[in-house]
Amino acid sequence: MKTNNKTVVPTMMLTNSTAKSSVFGLNAITRAMSLGLLMTLTTALLIPTLATAGDGHDHSAEEAVLVKDDGHGHGAEEAVEEDVHGIELTAEQLALAKIEVAQLSEQSFSLEAVATATLVVDRDRTVTIAPQVDVRVLKRSVVPGQEVNKGDVLLTLGGVAVAQAQADYINAAAEWSRVKRMSASAVSASRRLQAQVDAELKRATLEAMKMTSAQITALADAPETIGSYQLIAPISGRVQKDIAMLGQIVPAGTALMQLTDESHLWVEAELTPVQAEKVSIGSKTVVKVGDKSLEGTIIGRSHELDSVTRTEQILVAFENAGHVLHAGQFAELYLPDASEGGVILPDSALTRSSDGHWQVFVQGAEGFEGVEIEVVERQRGMNLVRGLAKDAQVVISGAFFLASEQAKSGFDIHNH
Repeated sequence: MKTNNKTVVPTMMLTNSTAKSSVFGLNAITRAMSLGLLMTLTTALLIPTLATAGDGHDHSAEEAVLVKDDGHGHGAEEAVEEDVHGIELTAEQLALAKIEVAQLSEQSFSLEAVATATLVVDRDRTVTIAPQVDVRVLKRSVVPGQEVNKGDVLLTLGGVAVAQAQADYINAAAEWSRVKRMSASAVSASRRLQAQVDAELKRATLEAMKMTSAQITALADAPETIGSYQLIAPISGRVQKDIAMLGQIVPAGTALMQLTDESHLWVEAELTPVQAEKVSIGSKTVVKVGDKSLEGTIIGRSHELDSVTRTEQILVAFENAGHVLHAGQFAELYLPDASEGGVILPDSALTRSSDGHWQVFVQGAEGFEGVEIEVVERQRGMNLVRGLAKDAQVVISGAFFLASEQAKSGFDIHNH
């Protein structure tokens, strides 16, 4: 029994010790796993918080974006893209892409109501320089086609007639100055009037020679300068019809030069009686010269049919920014036609959107945005379109560059 007891007791002690060790080991593993899970959850919760707190921005619950169907079957990527604003370009990019913008007219046009036309100078911005005395060309300071500013020297003129006219004025101005200082009792009223009229007449002769007021005043103070003067540009513009040659004696009234401000031009068009009935002073037109299309305004009608062509002439004025067009070029004039209901745009204004529809680019406060349009008719490089708001600023040149930027940026227009 002792032996058995001795044997059994250690055995039981060993068993209990083993059980305790097993329990202790299980609890340690459990505690380790629990601790690891706790650390994992804590890290998962803390990392976004630390990232949000450390990025320097104030994030709110509104930034949790739920992607929903936008009605066009587009997914999450396109839902984000719709928040993108228009295409914004720098001044360098605009110049490089040669982007031109034109404001649409409120009137409708027709591709059928077209008249052939010719560009001519704007007569309100053109000056012909023709001295009213015989002059001799002493020096040239410009060349034909040169751009000059108001006040620039064009020619130096002189000659016998010039010297005589200048001398006559100096004498008449001196006599009028002397008589003017005399009292009423010392000179009669008729003599005083005669002296004044003579001085004004001689001054008018110098003005007819195209001398300026400053030149005339300086001449009276320096009589030794008679015999020549400088012809000054009265306006800023381009030198045209320049016939002056050195040493040439030009008769009085001959046009030596013509200056034209080409920032504005006129269009002369011949209309049939049926076409003329649809236009009125102030109506808008579209002037097409080559690949360029500009908006013009009808400013005049002859109200008389040519005996040979049986057509009526109209005048259209338009702005020629950059002086890209010149007098003498042929043009096509698209006339207003309320029955058509559309606007006319050149091929260069139209591109295809991502879904294959025709679109144009409209300039707004947030850049250039694509707008899908309906093309009613196309011919001769022009398009009758609908779907644009009145007075919209439409890109008529450089639209292909904008379409490329639109494709790279992933813009979409959903205007269909």
